[in-house]
Amino acid sequence: MTDRPVRAPRLLGPAEVRALAAGLDLRPTKQRGQNFVIDANTVRRIVADAKVGPDDVVLEVGPGLGSLTLALLAVARRVVAVEIDPALAEALPATIADRAPDHVGAFEVVLADAMRVDEIPGPAPTTLVANLPYNVSVPVLLHLLDLLPSLERGLVMVQSEVADRLAAVPGSKSYGIPSVKAAWYADVRRAGAIGRNVFWPAPNVDSGLVAWTRRDPPATTATRAQVFAVIDAAFAHRRKALRPSLRELAGSAEAAEKALAEAGIDPMTRGEALRIDDFARIAEAIA
Repeated sequence: MTDRPVRAPRLLGPAEVRALAAGLDLRPTKQRGQNFVIDANTVRRIVADAKVGPDDVVLEVGPGLGSLTLALLAVARRVVAVEIDPALAEALPATIADRAPDHVGAFEVVLADAMRVDEIPGPAPTTLVANLPYNVSVPVLLHLLDLLPSLERGLVMVQSEVADRLAAVPGSKSYGIPSVKAAWYADVRRAGAIGRNVFWPAPNVDSGLVAWTRRDPPATTATRAQVFAVIDAAFAHRRKALRPSLRELAGSAEAAEKALAEAGIDPMTRGEALRIDDFARIAEAIA
């Protein structure tokens, strides 16, 4: 007797998404950034671009009605989904059981705020793949990168403008706090664009994909918190030189200038011109 082949999950289309929403009497809210993917080809593309494989434990944030979750279960070893909405979190296991019955054991949903979650059950996640709520995408990403050093890589869908910021290089118009803080953890790049018509309801902004690969933070005696404090101060007033920007943090303008000199940075340089390693040297000198 041969084993029955594992059945692939049945993905959701526009009609199925709307039917699930109607069954929950769900009205998507802007507050929680609820824009559900209704295009099966889009979730297939995201999973392929994320290079999810059979050994991966995937962390998904904001699974919603399960569109991306089902596509991830088709290839991953395990998927853990963090959902803040109680009604959606409660409904998701039934959707998985109905549309991916052979993958039920590989799925778990966690009812939590991804910005405040402090542990993920089961084996350590290796990959983050998510359609992140636009209004909290950067703090959620930074929190998870810090919380879960096991995350080796990821692909997240965010507002196009946020994608530009996360992947920006020094000196570019979009370079700022998200760019530098993300660079503490990973090499980040733009990985494409997503049209508005693949969502329900259609958002009034464009979306972009951001891919990242974990790397070691800069070698420094300064803590991450100390480095991030320098980044925050440097960008508090864009186009302002570092000497006055860091005055309060260093204790005085003179102390700021001395720390910058020690770090090998011109005091009249602006934060927009520096890389993460530069900020680490400044933090070390101030500390």
